[in-house]
Amino acid sequence: MLVAAAIFSLATPYSSSTPAAAAAGSTAANPLARFSVEPAVSRRQQQLPARQFVGGKVPLGLKRKGLRVLVTGGAGFVGSHLVDRLVERGDSVIVVDNLFTGRKENVVHHFGNPNFEMIRHDVVEPILLEVDQIYHLACPASPVHYKYNPTNVVGTLNMLGLAKRINARFLLTSTSEVYGDPLQHPQVETYWGNVNPIGVRSCYDEGKRTAETLTMDYHRGANLEVRIARIFNTYGPRMCIDDGRVVSNFVAQALRKEPLTVYGDGKQTRSFQYVSDLVEGLMRLMEGEHVGPFNLGNPGEFTMLELAKVVQDTIDPNAKIEFRPNTQDDPHKRKPDIGRAKELLGWEPKIPLHKGLPLMVTDFRKRIFGDQDSTATTTGGQQG
Repeated sequence: MLVAAAIFSLATPYSSSTPAAAAAGSTAANPLARFSVEPAVSRRQQQLPARQFVGGKVPLGLKRKGLRVLVTGGAGFVGSHLVDRLVERGDSVIVVDNLFTGRKENVVHHFGNPNFEMIRHDVVEPILLEVDQIYHLACPASPVHYKYNPTNVVGTLNMLGLAKRINARFLLTSTSEVYGDPLQHPQVETYWGNVNPIGVRSCYDEGKRTAETLTMDYHRGANLEVRIARIFNTYGPRMCIDDGRVVSNFVAQALRKEPLTVYGDGKQTRSFQYVSDLVEGLMRLMEGEHVGPFNLGNPGEFTMLELAKVVQDTIDPNAKIEFRPNTQDDPHKRKPDIGRAKELLGWEPKIPLHKGLPLMVTDFRKRIFGDQDSTATTTGGQQG
């Protein structure tokens, strides 16, 4: 064995002209060389076969190969509905969630499925996984939660680093809050916004703006495949009941026979999309060929008083309205221009508020009152 080893070493002399040796010599001469900030070489530049994604139709008779998909925040409101769709189409899904606002109950129906895995982990700490796609949803989205635990920047940076390391396609769920209190109406993706950088909402608004910046920097500097969605107000089953957002507030208050709290004069406007419409938009964005950003929202615009009336008609026509002083930096108008999503993604919302809201009410009623009969918890209410 010693003789064979000696012959082998003589037959393959070490040469500094080899790429590995040259790199080693470079590192020895310059200890900082391994921290090079030069853009990573793309798969196309390397002439490697591009990773195949599942956009488009699969030919008849052929079974589509499932992807390995990571969903951060996958036990949350939107994330859990996205997980349902991904598992349904045959993907292997890993959920990473610290359960700060997410709930195990949202994904418990997937426990035991070999294509589903859940890891309790906070994305502000790095994690290494092997996946094809990353949907990055992990971030508290309501004022009650994001003021307590803002995690936009560090978590996004960690997930971008993971995507770069494993060459995964990365989708950032940004927000309409990047537009702040907009001076343009409706808001288009080219509008830069009107944000207070030191206000009570700035940890979320500016955090998401920074997350978009980091995402585009990784795209330009490291050739990372990225997608950016700007999500407008979304509602539906599995929302946090007491998270301070207007739809969940109104529904929970009406069910509990409490006054509906309207801040300011109630003339502020918002646009509300049902969660299944949003999930469809996110998946089309991920599977498409456009980076974005894309507005994903329902352009139907309601004042807070109009929304309160819809909730009254759906749950309790006798529910009272209570006015309170408005909160700081509350946007006066919010409505998406979704022309870009229509044209490039072939997407637009399908479910109007009067059809989606009763589905949310059913879920809230069950979670607030348990298995009690609905007639025992409402008087004169309508399912609409």
